[in-house]
Amino acid sequence: MRITDTRLPDVKLIEPDVFHDERGFFLESFNQARFDALVGQSVQFVQDNHSHSRRGVVRGLHYQLAPRAQGKLIRVLQGTIFDVAVDIRHDSPTFGLWSGTELTADSQQQIWIPPGFAHGFMVLSESADVFYKTTDYWCRDLERGLRWNDPKIGIAWPGGVVPVLAEKDRANPGLDALVR
Repeated sequence: MRITDTRLPDVKLIEPDVFHDERGFFLESFNQARFDALVGQSVQFVQDNHSHSRRGVVRGLHYQLAPRAQGKLIRVLQGTIFDVAVDIRHDSPTFGLWSGTELTADSQQQIWIPPGFAHGFMVLSESADVFYKTTDYWCRDLERGLRWNDPKIGIAWPGGVVPVLAEKDRANPGLDALVR
């Protein structure tokens, strides 16, 4: 297993060891001790989520407020997505900056997004199944979102895909709504 920093140093790209043979492949998708060693902290996951979306669907940018802020470990089981994290930690030197990574089922790569980041993705394939672990439970009262195309953030979403958003995601405010 290998780990690489993204543009946002706390957001990590994780590449598992994948063993291929004539039968297919095997990989260890999660190992608590190895994961903690790679990210340099003890992380406890409490919930697993699975979404299935069609081409163009944009989910996000979502986050939860403290004390229920969520870290997420994201993996694509089928298809291809463009996965995005935005630093929303007010005291961070990278506040308001974003990192985007194409994740595919074939690559088996994962993204670790710690608490303090908004997260979203766009489906680039005909459909995609996205699986992610979270460090806290979903809490409706503390769930928030940022506008996916806020010019202050300036995410370079892939072209050629017509975005499909839920009504609540269309109504998300921009970065300016995060009071410092």
